[in-house]
Amino acid sequence: MTTVTYNFEVADEQHTQHIAQQLANALKKVANQGVVVHLEGDLGAGKTTFSRYFIQTLGHSGTVKSPTYTLVEPYELGEVNVYHFDLYRLADPEELEFMGIRDYFGDNTVCLVEWPERGGALLASADITITIKLEENVRCFTLTADSKTGTGILAAAFADAE
Repeated sequence: MTTVTYNFEVADEQHTQHIAQQLANALKKVANQGVVVHLEGDLGAGKTTFSRYFIQTLGHSGTVKSPTYTLVEPYELGEVNVYHFDLYRLADPEELEFMGIRDYFGDNTVCLVEWPERGGALLASADITITIKLEENVRCFTLTADSKTGTGILAAAFADAE
């Protein structure tokens, strides 16, 4: 598989919102397959802000809160369930086994996973990895396809960005 990567310099929250909306709209077409998105970046990089706009674009009209203390926040959005994970406070990947982590990954689900490196081998592989880095006054987003599904989603979302 050829690796597909898109890079964006984001100067404001509206641009973050735009990227999240484009990705979510493209993903709607394949969400029945199940999609896993890993979100990487330091504290305060913008992972939860991105997730909020992404989840709202998929159809959630309420507040999107950070699952820092609950580990996962579920959103039942009609034909698709979105699970927003924040593994920052995870002490041991084995904790995921106790919460039934494998049950979250499947058809008709979208799993957004912040701090995926803390989940180890118990997490499903990513279809898309989003890395956010703060550099001076901008956030640098790198979106990388990690599967054939991820490649299709990124191409549909950002083909005009090339």
